[in-house]
Amino acid sequence: MLPAGSRLTHRDEFASVLRRGRRSGRPRLVVHLECRVEPTAPRAGLVVSKAVGGSVVRHRVSRRLRHLLAPRLNTLPAGARLVVRALPAASSASSAELAEDLDAGLGSALRKASGARRG
Repeated sequence: MLPAGSRLTHRDEFASVLRRGRRSGRPRLVVHLECRVEPTAPRAGLVVSKAVGGSVVRHRVSRRLRHLLAPRLNTLPAGARLVVRALPAASSASSAELAEDLDAGLGSALRKASGARRG
């Protein structure tokens, strides 16, 4: 479970990350990362739409992603905001497959974000 202080909760925060953040797509999910220069803890949010499935399926995918995301938040730079958007293929994916996509997406988004700050 993500602690309350580590969650994105407002629509404006999600919109900012989706607009300004670096995107990295994978077969089962898309990672959006916005690195800000703030001394705050990293925060994250999930987007699991009806395209993924019915409410039971969406909640199952959300629970798996939250469980996978919690330990990875510590690896993000201070002030980072992260949005993980599940794609329809996430509904039939195992936790191991979701973890693989999440790790690859985070790594790629972090590389893109660090390159953008330097250049």
